[in-house]
Amino acid sequence: MKDFPFIRLFLGLSASAFLVTMLGAAATRPEVSPVAPLANQTVYYPGTEALGPDEMRVVACGTGQPSIRPKQAAACWLVELGNGDKFLFDIGAQSMTRISAMKIPMDFLDKVFIGHLHMDHIGDLATLWIGGLKANRTYPLRIWGPSGATPELGTKVAVEHMEKMYAWEIASIAGKVDHRGLQLKVTEFNPEGVNQVIYQENDVTIRSLPAIHIMDGAVSFVLEWNGLKFAFSSDTSPNKWWIEHTKGVDIAVHESFATPQVMIDKQNYPVGFALALSTLAHTSPIQFGKIMSLTQPRVAVGYHFYNDHDTLPGQIEEIRRVYEGPLAMATDYMVFNVTKDDIRIRMAAIDEDIWPLPATRPEEPDPDQKGGSMSDFIKSGDYFMEEELRQIWDEVNRNNGTDVQLPSSSVF
Repeated sequence: MKDFPFIRLFLGLSASAFLVTMLGAAATRPEVSPVAPLANQTVYYPGTEALGPDEMRVVACGTGQPSIRPKQAAACWLVELGNGDKFLFDIGAQSMTRISAMKIPMDFLDKVFIGHLHMDHIGDLATLWIGGLKANRTYPLRIWGPSGATPELGTKVAVEHMEKMYAWEIASIAGKVDHRGLQLKVTEFNPEGVNQVIYQENDVTIRSLPAIHIMDGAVSFVLEWNGLKFAFSSDTSPNKWWIEHTKGVDIAVHESFATPQVMIDKQNYPVGFALALSTLAHTSPIQFGKIMSLTQPRVAVGYHFYNDHDTLPGQIEEIRRVYEGPLAMATDYMVFNVTKDDIRIRMAAIDEDIWPLPATRPEEPDPDQKGGSMSDFIKSGDYFMEEELRQIWDEVNRNNGTDVQLPSSSVF
């Protein structure tokens, strides 16, 4: 993994040797063009970099805690592979804003793996589903998630109820948008399966591990492709399955929750609850460090804490008591480019004026799909501005070489 060479030089050389080294470097410094783009950008510009055929890109799309704030969305990680596959792990509240900033056609974001059914891990599932459809997704949304101790606590029932919750939305768009993108395909699996294969396509294998988090029905994931491994804990306290099956992975994203004292001071939790939450329901920083010392990933990535100027030092101090290996403490828009030879870590530069990208295949609305309708009473209130609307429709038709006919009312 690359580090910062100036810091490495400064720490390893005397002041005079450091000066000589820098002067020598200046003498051989390559010429910088006044018009060509700079090489070796220290930030990632979404939509501008090809992914190598043997490369994995991991993007932090949600790294915060269960409570919501603008700086960090809830849990979500995007994994892009050099074979073209893309996967979402968890889809917590507000994470879709980060996902859209990656400038990826929604057709490519049709696979999401859910660690458990807490709001901060599934809160934006409906936005990915229907919002993705309206942003030109033409493929069904595929969802993998654990079953529960009883059927009503499993992923299938949760998704069925989500569909029921959005019945009005679905009825309003049926027959008007691509019906394929409205479909949901759920694969539910046993959360007690140890290193069980739950996905195997296109030379990609994803396995689940049992997680220990409050009650039955929580899992972690390991993705393997092309000799590279990505491990994602979702939420869990330390457990033997993670330690056994994630040794030496390339990138281990594991929760390093806020310390009990931070939860007491910042979130005003009672002492007993803060202790139990931070160290039993979740993994505290020192526990995270111990896990990483036992598994030795190429880079350990701590997430699921509020990464601020006054919380980060305490996190690192606790971790470094027991772990000395490569470490990154995640915040939203952090990007990891992983190959067998290198791991490059940068922050993404975000365009906040992003618009959805087009579908990758022709859209196919199904006019035979029957949606909702308006009552005669609602129709009677229509103040149809035919003259003004005809001007708009005629102008748009001229601009686009079309001949779409203006209807006789505002009923759509």
